[in-house]
Amino acid sequence: MAISKVERLLNLMNVLLDAPRAVPASQIRAQVPGYADNEGAFHRTFERDKDDLREMGVPLLVEEVPGVDPPITGYRIRKEDYYLRDPGLEPDELDAINLAAATVGLEGGPGREALWKLGGSSSGATAERVASLPADPDLVAAFQGVIERRVLRFRYRDVERDVNPYRLEFVRGRWYLNGFDHTRDEERWYRLSRVDGGIAVGDTPKAFTRPEGSIPGLQLDPWALGPEAEEVEARLWADPIAAPEILRDLDEDDDDDAEVVERRGDGSVVVAYRVTNPDGFRSYVLGYLEHVEVLSPPSLRADLVAWLGALAGDAS
Repeated sequence: MAISKVERLLNLMNVLLDAPRAVPASQIRAQVPGYADNEGAFHRTFERDKDDLREMGVPLLVEEVPGVDPPITGYRIRKEDYYLRDPGLEPDELDAINLAAATVGLEGGPGREALWKLGGSSSGATAERVASLPADPDLVAAFQGVIERRVLRFRYRDVERDVNPYRLEFVRGRWYLNGFDHTRDEERWYRLSRVDGGIAVGDTPKAFTRPEGSIPGLQLDPWALGPEAEEVEARLWADPIAAPEILRDLDEDDDDDAEVVERRGDGSVVVAYRVTNPDGFRSYVLGYLEHVEVLSPPSLRADLVAWLGALAGDAS
């Protein structure tokens, strides 16, 4: 069965991320499915693949293979340079998540495992594979768009989007896509799980030019970043003074963790937030002072009242 370019690149990343030292081209040719048997054809394809990985921002290192005389050039991707770590996770939490990920594979061949590796690992722990998950066609489509610079079309928040895809990130168990949104005429982030109806990949490769320099990583909202708790829906009322700023921020961010659930005649609004970090949500709420009120759930409302009461007691 023929190996697609996307599959070959995923396999290549898998080999280079697992390598404890630089891997020579001869070993890559033997280990990575999809390369031609002809040596000249292999080197031409391998050179194109290296360029594609670098264009995607993959930190591909070129080093001498240790212990070889005469010297041989090899390649590797250092895990600490490429893995996407969540700054809110403690080392033991990160290990637990990656141990769970290590026991689950994605269907569609060994190259799909490279997608999981983008989530990072803080240890060398391994585990026996106990289950497989179906490959997500939207993730594969997004990956192809990033690799081949093809415009992606999809529906997101009830709006049809044409997006130049720049970068994929795996944060808190979710995949996010970064790119230039032609509909909004600006760069945006999208959670892949919230794409409605699937992602269509454009027919034209190299359809756009990526920005020069590095692309900033995803910055989660304060109520979703940091030590994570079980997700709860919090409802916040904002008066006519605070409402415009809150609505503007939600619209600019195309926020996936917050949505307006009620607009009142006096100009106030009620917004629902998916909160996984109560402390971050509390800080966000306090930024609006008396112009907002936590309506629910009772636990978050009581926590805020208790925190303010303790603060007032310390000040007296």
